[in-house]
Amino acid sequence: MNKTVLTLSAAALALTGTAALANHHGKSNPDANGDGVVTLDEMRTHGNQAFARMDANGDGVIDAEDRQARREAMFAQADANGDGELSQAEMKAMHQARMERRDERRAKRMERREERMSTRFARMDADNSGGLSRDELKAMQEARSERRGKRQDMRGGRGGHGPRKMMRMADTDGDKTITRGEFDAAIAARFAKADADGDGQITKAERQAAREAMRAERRAKRGDRRGQ
Repeated sequence: MNKTVLTLSAAALALTGTAALANHHGKSNPDANGDGVVTLDEMRTHGNQAFARMDANGDGVIDAEDRQARREAMFAQADANGDGELSQAEMKAMHQARMERRDERRAKRMERREERMSTRFARMDADNSGGLSRDELKAMQEARSERRGKRQDMRGGRGGHGPRKMMRMADTDGDKTITRGEFDAAIAARFAKADADGDGQITKAERQAAREAMRAERRAKRGDRRGQ
């Protein structure tokens, strides 16, 4: 049962699509042509790639067997001498590789954050003086308050789904496996949810709305847990 849950939770990353649409980077970026909008065809292509990665045994469904296959592949990769066991040195090498991947992801996040800060500063520095005056700081605070108000308005009806809930929705027959048909239907439904104006593409503004909805849901869930 645990293996099944882990498999379905991993598959949810592709099915929910919220993080991919909100962040737009790395393997999670469905915007294939880089034009700033995501079409349903791009979303489906991205989903095809994700499904192929997760369907480790190629049987057309994502289930506990795929999770086991990925674990075995990871073990084989770490077992450098192929003796069927992981030595202390091999475990250390595996841990080091994982840490390097984590550091690389962290560095990329920091780089993107600095780029956003630089862009935001340039936008606030209306007179291009290289510094922010009192009036510019006031304008920044007012804009921030306006954005906060929009987020509050959005919480009522645009909340996203957590991975497990989305997987339950995708698994329409409740058999703890995700077929290709269920996977494609879930992607189409998620796209339609993010495509607020129904024009067949997800814009930067709609991605921002998806991001804010996702954050709002996380905060609401944390609040519910604290209240229990």
